[in-house]
Amino acid sequence: MRKYILPAVLLLLFETIAVTLWLTKDNLFYLFNFSYIGIAISFGVVLYIKKYKHARKVVQLLVGTYMLLYLGLICGENMQIEGFWYYLFTGVFEAATIHYAVAKIFGPLIFGRGWCGYACWTAMVLDFLPYKTAKAPRKRAGWIRYIVFAGSLVFVAALFFSHVGHIEKIMFWSFIIGNIIYYAAGILLALILKDNRAFCKYICPVTVFLKPMSYFSLFRIKCDKNKCISCGKCKKVCPMEVDITDNSRKRRNGTECILCMECVKNCPKDAL
Repeated sequence: MRKYILPAVLLLLFETIAVTLWLTKDNLFYLFNFSYIGIAISFGVVLYIKKYKHARKVVQLLVGTYMLLYLGLICGENMQIEGFWYYLFTGVFEAATIHYAVAKIFGPLIFGRGWCGYACWTAMVLDFLPYKTAKAPRKRAGWIRYIVFAGSLVFVAALFFSHVGHIEKIMFWSFIIGNIIYYAAGILLALILKDNRAFCKYICPVTVFLKPMSYFSLFRIKCDKNKCISCGKCKKVCPMEVDITDNSRKRRNGTECILCMECVKNCPKDAL
């Protein structure tokens, strides 16, 4: 039963967050929200332990569609970065600010870029495309993410400083339009560069939060040098082009590991 300790710990962690937010915010929604996400992630880990090859995809669909369709479209919450800025400007610790604090600011200190691998609704769709690994050399275009990041902040700041009316409605429509733009850009980039994760590498503004925090991540894939035969299979199957054989925190593209476990599954010597 020791192999099931990890999913049990993950479930306990999310339940702790759920109960804490429920009691401190006096809102039953948080109990449901984080309990559901914790159950979905733990269920996916159990499927992975049982060697079900689509385990990660199951989690992506369970969490991604919930956040996109239920929280975004049905509940009307802007879960994109614009929603985060919106709540910061209003000075309210709710919805998107809590989501970002847990999943994208402090969460990466524990799970690294696990959000990108298991919960992102943009990557959920992009991962259905055929280019699982990059077919061309990596581009020096990561600076684009900072422009998108700054642009989202300027957009929301302009709405507040201009005292625009019906700002909540604008936030809802910016969520819909923003997702359409993200999906279109992500699919187009994937087709042009033959890389499903090109959007994550070059455009996604959320990585501005994720990358520096992931540097200190507690959960990391490490290589047992005594078992490794330097066959290079792990590098060939990595969608984010991480040099997983280097155990240092400064390894190539180290802050971009999405814990997809493809390297672990394809290692012939179980060195990872």
